[in-house]
Amino acid sequence: MTKRRKEFDKAVDKNKSYSIDEAVKILKQAVKPKFDETVEISVRLGIDAKQSDQNVRGTVSLPHGTGKTKKVVVIARGEKVKEAETAGADFVGCEDLIDKISKGWLDFDIVAATPDVMKDLAKLGKVLGPRGLMPNPKSGTVTFEIAKTVKEIKAGRLEFKNDPQGIVHSGIGKISFDEAKLAENAKAYIAAIKTYKPATSKGQFIQSVFLSSTMGPGIKIKLDTVQ
Repeated sequence: MTKRRKEFDKAVDKNKSYSIDEAVKILKQAVKPKFDETVEISVRLGIDAKQSDQNVRGTVSLPHGTGKTKKVVVIARGEKVKEAETAGADFVGCEDLIDKISKGWLDFDIVAATPDVMKDLAKLGKVLGPRGLMPNPKSGTVTFEIAKTVKEIKAGRLEFKNDPQGIVHSGIGKISFDEAKLAENAKAYIAAIKTYKPATSKGQFIQSVFLSSTMGPGIKIKLDTVQ
């Protein structure tokens, strides 16, 4: 057993649930590796992920960002190209970028596009779709408000989507963030998910919540503090 795991076992009672503030404090006090770990949140939802009308997908702008700068590609034409560049997009274009991506270039984290170019983007469905990179109106990445979207993404806006097990998970900051910022990010993330509860989802929507760091085990969060 590693020194880090022994420290966690001393600090965390596996039979106990903690408030978000308590969990963040435990993560911060644990023995740290030589890199700035990502703090991750996992939320199990009371949905049937096999039913398309119960899938949860949306975005959240974390109050303190994620600690990671995302490379943003914007597919657009005309004046929207200049807007995207001014807003800080890393790569902006249309046919040239579509062709480059179709040939295997994937050195970016997110793709945003204006609605008028989506027909041209359709050919990239098999490339971007499986990687979760295809622009989608539900995630706010198909929009004419391209400058606003780029700025929000750069500031720490996250897209979330449940997996086949009905779990939503994301990185919500770095272990180097102070406790208050990590806790506020976690609370904002959960609050955002709750706004996307499907009308067809019955019973308790949030089933469980865990906070963890890259190298550490999950810490269970008290449900009565996040409902």
